Amino acid sequence: MDLGCRMGDLTARFVEGNEVVGVDVDERALGVCRDRLGIRTVTHDLSCTLPFPDSEFDVAVLSEVLEHLPYPELTLGEISRILRPGGVLIGSVPNGARLRNRLSFLMTGVVEQDPTHLWHYGPASLRQKLETGFSQVETRLVGGRFRSLMPRMMAKYLLFLCVKKA
Repeated sequence: MDLGCRMGDLTARFVEGNEVVGVDVDERALGVCRDRLGIRTVTHDLSCTLPFPDSEFDVAVLSEVLEHLPYPELTLGEISRILRPGGVLIGSVPNGARLRNRLSFLMTGVVEQDPTHLWHYGPASLRQKLETGFSQVETRLVGGRFRSLMPRMMAKYLLFLCVKKA
């Protein structure tokens, strides 16, 4: 399942050989995704209970979505519910702890310029949010030219991989 799949740009990378469901709130984007990839799509607001039975999916993808959701705990709980025991959640969020955001906050009082980002995650806050419903949580700082010098401050993104409690 790809939650927040939009037009399926990321979905296209894992659709071959898999039965994939794309979920997004934007019906037009889902229409493009469905026509392009031939997958099942569901129009749904991710800040509500997900319309799927318990333990239906092996893998859920949540890429660049969690920071936009007003109730991330609800969404993560729902993802845990619809994953089979041992199921995997894979995703990413922007690195809210990066130097650019810190400087922006110091100079303007605004963490970043995207008003659709309701939450800003650093490595610790993301891990804390994910550990409530998943037994194994791995995070990795990626992207950014100078990431190797100071990963926490220079990485653009936080990737995460979580395993549902068995």
